[in-house]
Amino acid sequence: MTPFPPNVKLPDQARASTGVAGLDDILGGGLPTTHLYLAEGKPGSGKTTLGLQFLLRGVADGEAGLYITLSETSQELHIVAASHGWSLKGIEVFELVETTGLSPDAEQSILHPSEVELGEMTRGVMAAVDRVKPARVVFDSLSEVRLLAQSSMRYRRQVLALKSFFAARSCTVLMLDDYTAEHDDLQLQSIAHGVIQLGKSAGQYGPERRSLRIVKMRGIRFRGGDHDFNLDTGGLSVYPRLVAAEHRAIVNHALVSAGTEGFDALLGGGLARGSNILFMGPSGVGKTTTALSCARAALQRGESVAYYLFDEGLATLLTRSRSLGMEIDSYIDDGSLQIQALDPAQVSPGQFANMVRSAVEERGVQMVVIDSLNAYMHAMAGDKRLLLQVHELLAYLNQREVITILVLGMHGMIGDIRSDVDLSYLSDGIVLFRFFEARGALLKAVSVVKSRTSAHEATIREFRLGFGGLEIGHALTDFEGVLTGAPSYRGSHLMLGEAEKAAVA
Repeated sequence: MTPFPPNVKLPDQARASTGVAGLDDILGGGLPTTHLYLAEGKPGSGKTTLGLQFLLRGVADGEAGLYITLSETSQELHIVAASHGWSLKGIEVFELVETTGLSPDAEQSILHPSEVELGEMTRGVMAAVDRVKPARVVFDSLSEVRLLAQSSMRYRRQVLALKSFFAARSCTVLMLDDYTAEHDDLQLQSIAHGVIQLGKSAGQYGPERRSLRIVKMRGIRFRGGDHDFNLDTGGLSVYPRLVAAEHRAIVNHALVSAGTEGFDALLGGGLARGSNILFMGPSGVGKTTTALSCARAALQRGESVAYYLFDEGLATLLTRSRSLGMEIDSYIDDGSLQIQALDPAQVSPGQFANMVRSAVEERGVQMVVIDSLNAYMHAMAGDKRLLLQVHELLAYLNQREVITILVLGMHGMIGDIRSDVDLSYLSDGIVLFRFFEARGALLKAVSVVKSRTSAHEATIREFRLGFGGLEIGHALTDFEGVLTGAPSYRGSHLMLGEAEKAAVA
């Protein structure tokens, strides 16, 4: 945010929507009108698309728009617009790309060509503005002006002159620049009323990661930092950085059932609203099925659930739920359960946080399941901000009294079992799943090792997955070695399957 004291009330200013909802949110309503702004970024970062969206929003609001292009032809602009499904009807395109300058007759013998061309460019721009009388102007791009000016002083004077000209005609101007200046040349940033930086970086796998940052914006509060965005058919989609502190609330940690009586007892009464719980264990031990059982219990209470799959597909999850007698198809049909199978290589942290936030605020979701964090965090391995974004997301969900279940797989089956990431400090509760051996059989155990919201049991219980879902056994008092990663049972109590056989006999 800009550094205004919280008790200082800023004057209301007329705003011009950028045409990008997420960017308007970051700016607190859009760009203050009648000022000059700079959008800068490398080629391909989305500057032209942003400029077109800015003008198209003006057309929708009944404002005249002018696109001044020095680097692209009018035909190229129409092709770009058509690729997004847009029409430039209502937008005047003033093209300064001339082919006459290539002919021998255009050569100057006394004056340097750049001096003539710069003056012609300026006069052409002014004439177009006086003719169209636009409320919004996009100037694409300043790199050509910089080349024509040839000196830093002349370039600055030229931009200042254009700024004064546009201001006198009450134009809101978006100038585009592609970083062709020297790295430390900040002249344009000092002249502009606000600066928007568009960046992109190539990861080890998958598409480029794109982020947007407001470098400065005079006279208004805005949300600082990097904000993820996508550039796709339909234009820019910006995902404002989630700030949990903006959603502070008093949380009632009421306990609700996890769907199984034995699991509720192990948790100290059930799952607490406004908390998150981490299910940790090796592959195949039952983490996803346990999470599904908790989600089904919430659905049976009439609540809405959002389930995000990063590892397996929806068809696999539905097949598993049917085979265990945990039917969820009807909840999907009535919309109370929304399951999204996501490719982690295609989803940025900001986009995912925006998905979750929309589910909570627009659909009233009361439980969120993220299954699993491994694939998601592997795809973001080079993003140092990821853990901070996960922290903000969990804090936000807690303040909205949402129950969040996180599934985290661990390497190995028995022995030294490890995790790639340590999320224990972010979690309000941790449930540990383990395999163990007893009398020649491979069995499963579950224990709660941490809970900030309830007095959980300190016991280790056997559990199994059967038709009807999760079944939790009694505490295994002769269980040893669970924290070593290779737990074993040395007692004589009957296991869950043995108890059934004994009862039949």
